[in-house]
Amino acid sequence: MRFRIKGELASVQVCHCAQCRHAQGTPFATNIPVSTSAFLLDAGEALLKGFESTPGKERVFCGHCGSPLFSRRADLPDVVRIRAGLINEPLDVRPAWHFFTASKANWWRIDDDLPNYPEGYPGHR
Repeated sequence: MRFRIKGELASVQVCHCAQCRHAQGTPFATNIPVSTSAFLLDAGEALLKGFESTPGKERVFCGHCGSPLFSRRADLPDVVRIRAGLINEPLDVRPAWHFFTASKANWWRIDDDLPNYPEGYPGHR
C-alpha cells in the first residue's frame, strides 16, 4: 500500500470515541482529514477493503494485513480521514484537539493543553 497527499496537511485530530478505540485497538485514533482530490493512491488499490461500521461511515483497511488506513463518511463525500501513523515523513502538523472524550478509556489520562470536546468536535453535527 502506497499513497501520497498533495498539498498541506490539516492538523491531527485525536478521537477518543469507543468506536475508534475498538477499531484501532488503542486508547484513541489519530486522524488527518484530507480532501479526496489530494489523496493519491500509488499502489495497493486492489487490497483496499471496506467495512460500514455505522450507517454512512466506512472504515477502509488493507485486505492483506488488516491495517486501518482511513475512514470516510457519506455526509462528507470529499474527505477521507487518514490514520496519521501511516505517514512516514516527518510531520509539520501537530494534534489540534481531543474529541469524544466523554467516552475515552478510563485508564488513559489526557495531560496536555489541547482543547477537549467531550461530545464531539468543532463543527460536529
